[in-house]
Amino acid sequence: MSAMRFFALTSAALPLAFVLLTSAVPAAAAEKEVIVEQTNVNSTPKQRLDQLFSQLKRERDPEKASGIANEIRLEWNDSGSATINLLMQWADKAIEEKRNPAALDFLDEAIALKPDYAESWNRRATLNFVMGNYRKSMSDIERVLDLEPRHFGALSGLAAILGNAGNDQLALKAWQQFLNVYPADRTAQEQVNMLSEKLAGNRT
Repeated sequence: MSAMRFFALTSAALPLAFVLLTSAVPAAAAEKEVIVEQTNVNSTPKQRLDQLFSQLKRERDPEKASGIANEIRLEWNDSGSATINLLMQWADKAIEEKRNPAALDFLDEAIALKPDYAESWNRRATLNFVMGNYRKSMSDIERVLDLEPRHFGALSGLAAILGNAGNDQLALKAWQQFLNVYPADRTAQEQVNMLSEKLAGNRT
């Protein structure tokens, strides 16, 4: 299913809880030594991402897959531009300090300077939701998935929004798309099982 079809929602109220995964690497990951296949240091960012996503799709061990996912997040966090990276750092600091309008300004500027950088859209999607800008959040998620259909963070956020808004069928499809990218994620596995059973029960 294309990203566009996920957004065939009415103006019904969106959920209060939002679990969009950001691309910050969890601190705990730095304490674990998870072995992942070495990527070619001379390869382009796209080639490194393609290789990492290929590893993630094959890996069935949750801990090893988590290590690969963190490598992907590190790649996402590097825009290739020192200016954009600095704006993203300022935005993260502003978010941490609850200065949401300032964070939004930094993210808007990053997007204006490099509109094809998916992570700035993803970060703004999260911030827009926190600020109550639900339509803007959904629009930003759509843009993330247009730029990077494998963005499991945006897919999980989309699935959560759809599920909490009562769109179980679309939420299931979003989680299934997530698992197609990141098969070893236990949360996604549980969500697919739960929604599949729920929808099957509704049909009986």
